[in-house]
Amino acid sequence: MNIEKYSLINKTTFIVGGSGLIGSEISKAIASAGSKTIILDINEQPITSLVDENNNVHFNVFDSSDIENCESQFHGVVLKYGSPDVYINCSYPRTKDWGAGSFKDISLDSYRKNIDIHLNSYAWLARTAAEEMVRVGKGGSIIQFGSIYGIVGQDLTVYKDTDMHEHMTYSIIKGGIANLSRQMSSYYGQYNIRVNTLCPGGLEGHVAGKSDGQDPKFVEQYSMKVPLKRLGKAEEVASATLFLASQASSYISGATIMVDGGWTAI
Repeated sequence: MNIEKYSLINKTTFIVGGSGLIGSEISKAIASAGSKTIILDINEQPITSLVDENNNVHFNVFDSSDIENCESQFHGVVLKYGSPDVYINCSYPRTKDWGAGSFKDISLDSYRKNIDIHLNSYAWLARTAAEEMVRVGKGGSIIQFGSIYGIVGQDLTVYKDTDMHEHMTYSIIKGGIANLSRQMSSYYGQYNIRVNTLCPGGLEGHVAGKSDGQDPKFVEQYSMKVPLKRLGKAEEVASATLFLASQASSYISGATIMVDGGWTAI
């Protein structure tokens, strides 16, 4: 096996959401493989040291929730840094009332806004990135982020005796992203553009829409149902992302790859 297939030297990678829990680890992994790494996010603070210590890593303010200006923002980044060979979207745009997403609590307004800023921004940005790759004519790799709960329904028992609950909009968004990647792989394969979805399971770290960490009871109950008996780590997701970004995965397209400790296997 040629380990050089994992190298991203002389490649340019755009990472939308590259300052987040998963995104910051992906940014580190992609940069370590030699890529010119363009981190697109609203907050540089989590990855300031990575940018400061690496001349090949750049941060650009980018608001993926601004759906009306997503395309113009993207083209501005292209003008500044060049076209991407790899495009990764691990962003998690959401409204302030995201936590009230249970079937019994959700409002129509919140539902529609979150579909727009999350699912629709993912779709339009992925199309924009793919069309830029077509224009340049070098092919490329597009990696979208789904979830185990875009593939299977939520197991409500892991929320017992916690203040956590199921989420209507999340399942729709993540399921849509997975099939978007399949459809894009079907169309853009003719241009040597690979499109795949990574689906993480439960990860160590903060909870989206909340200021605190995960409830220990949830961690215990979730871990008991995972074959590997633990939550995942963001760096484990980053390793899978690097694989899909590189030529080591050159014949993989349209795949939905689970990084979930075996959660969806049973």
